[in-house]
Amino acid sequence: MTATTQAPDALAGTRLSGVGIVRSEWVKLVTLRSTWWCLGVLAIVAAGLPPLIALALGAAGVTSAGPDDVYSMWMTVVTIPIGFSVLAAAVLGCLVITGEYGTGMIRSTMAAAPRRLSTLFAKSLVIGGAVFGVTLAALVIGTALSGVVLSAFDIPTDAGDTRVWLSVVLGALYPALVAVFSTGVGTMLRNSAGSIAAVLGLLLVVPTIFQVIGGLLRATWAFNVGAFLPSSLGSTMYSPFLGGGMPGSEVIALDPGQATLALLGWVVLALAGGAALIKSRDV
Repeated sequence: MTATTQAPDALAGTRLSGVGIVRSEWVKLVTLRSTWWCLGVLAIVAAGLPPLIALALGAAGVTSAGPDDVYSMWMTVVTIPIGFSVLAAAVLGCLVITGEYGTGMIRSTMAAAPRRLSTLFAKSLVIGGAVFGVTLAALVIGTALSGVVLSAFDIPTDAGDTRVWLSVVLGALYPALVAVFSTGVGTMLRNSAGSIAAVLGLLLVVPTIFQVIGGLLRATWAFNVGAFLPSSLGSTMYSPFLGGGMPGSEVIALDPGQATLALLGWVVLALAGGAALIKSRDV
């Protein structure tokens, strides 16, 4: 009986630190089977497709005229898979928070970190860091392998070109930002299917709608709106030297820095919405 009454007093001064919250979120992330499936798909696509695409180009007899053409071809080969990898990152970003709502584990999580916002930010940090690290490693492998394949077909790639590695780093940052954005959306919707549908719809369906509107109506505004959607911003980020807007075109052409800031704006809005709702709703 004495032990029972003293236990709360013994725990009264204890609290989970910020580092402890991040560590606990990391443990939860790496112990989920869905994490390894999503990261595995992301890594295989980002590392495995570039050499295969390079092999197909070489076998087809594609050649290049100069260093800029080689860079353009090489980075196109390397970055094409990012459009697929980002889908796995989006799904994982949703599941990292909605999975806890689905199982009821979110109650234990919020009991351990009653301020709640620290949990959301810790989840965002962990998922963003994990996706960035895995994507970067996979893209480096894909870049190296595709460079070897292209060189074997007398397309001399230059691994010392800083533009190559800038594209690779920004290419890895895009899925990471989308994963964090998805975590914010998942926090707002609290449902796995709904969150995944919303994020994938924004990445895949909405851009197509604006492209169709712009093409059918010749509406410049539709193309300009489309330039600020996450998928368009991402492709601009990791293709910094592959060309810009057409001369005299009224369509907005962002540079990589502007695209990165705009995508960060999407992330901040999603996290702000998630933070507002996670503080005001019961778990």
